[in-house]
Amino acid sequence: MNADQILDEIAKLPEESKELLKSKLTEVHFPKGFILLRANKVESGIYFIRKGIVRAYAYQNDNEITFWFGSEGQAVISMRSYVEGLPGYEDIELLEDCELLKLKMSDLKSLFQTDIHIANWGRRFAERELIRTEERLISRQFRTAQERYAALIETNPDLLKRVQLGYIASYLGITQVSLSRIRAKV
Repeated sequence: MNADQILDEIAKLPEESKELLKSKLTEVHFPKGFILLRANKVESGIYFIRKGIVRAYAYQNDNEITFWFGSEGQAVISMRSYVEGLPGYEDIELLEDCELLKLKMSDLKSLFQTDIHIANWGRRFAERELIRTEERLISRQFRTAQERYAALIETNPDLLKRVQLGYIASYLGITQVSLSRIRAKV
């Protein structure tokens, strides 16, 4: 995906505002296995995935719990660092070689002060991230593992081809054995 597609997916901007925002983007490349964001660290950047896939995870009782996958067009961000300037909760690992667009939070917040269209774009960005988080929380609380798996297949069918089953099982909150049983039924 290119920068225009990624930015437009969040919200349409007037051309002048979009060009201003794009001027602050830097293309970066990192290899598979790279840890892009670290837990307990204040992050200073937002990344947009041009190519590749990532996972967010945290530790619970010495186990890695995957709670989010991101792929082309999605943002990679520590919302806690973005909103409050505090250390984030999650580590974010690249599951493939990735091409990313980086935006410094300080640049974005400066643009919020000078361009109302970019400020509204930023508000829409935060709203979309909040809704995605809410959907994940509700899914975890009110759907069975089989329902969560079916939803994953429906919304992200290529995820099963690109991500280790152990990470998918962790994301669904089940063991790999349980995931194998669910997959056999489907």
